[in-house]
Amino acid sequence: MTYLRADDATGTVVSAIAGAIEAVVSAVASIIMIIVGVIVTIIVTIFDIIFDIICCNWFGGRTRRTGTHRYNFGRSGGVGSSL
Repeated sequence: MTYLRADDATGTVVSAIAGAIEAVVSAVASIIMIIVGVIVTIIVTIFDIIFDIICCNWFGGRTRRTGTHRYNFGRSGGVGSSL
């Protein structure tokens, strides 16, 4: 029968504690990365909308691009359109 010496038991406990601390730090870092990613996405979306509005007002056309969608305001270009 083999017994653990005090040094072996201490090393095992310290290793287990270090592994637990590493797991907690890794989880916190992942959560922080998700939060930062969401904030950056929101900021980029806000600037995209602002630049779309500025380009729409300064460069004439009433067609505005927001993200991947295009909106025509009052210009259908269909049958009977005089534009």
